Amino acid sequence: MSPVQHRISGAALSFVLADEMERVRQELAKVQARIGRTLVKDGPLRVSLVGLHAGHGLHEHRASGPVTIHVLEGTIEVDVGGARHPLEAGMLLALDAGVVHSVNSRSGGFFLVTVMHGAADDVGRSV
Repeated sequence: MSPVQHRISGAALSFVLADEMERVRQELAKVQARIGRTLVKDGPLRVSLVGLHAGHGLHEHRASGPVTIHVLEGTIEVDVGGARHPLEAGMLLALDAGVVHSVNSRSGGFFLVTVMHGAADDVGRSV
């Protein structure tokens, strides 16, 4: 995970996503699979920027709260119970709490994931 270089909670936070993506891109160059960077962590809300190398992804997991996945660059595929959801830049997928899913990218990509955590801890691996 990239080191946090800004506050991740507060009354108002503003980000230039292109700058955040560049930071993640630099960290991604040092690893084989993926890098995530938390942008917002406030109570149950988490917003993270994730960069994936081509041919990599996130194993099957679920979150205790609802999730949105917004593709910023490249393409990813989200598998939800055997149903594949191909997503490209500008597309958004929303998942209900507890929905088991995995993420893969044949070509690499960047996406913003927002999770509203429930009272219980997340089950399984999550972003």
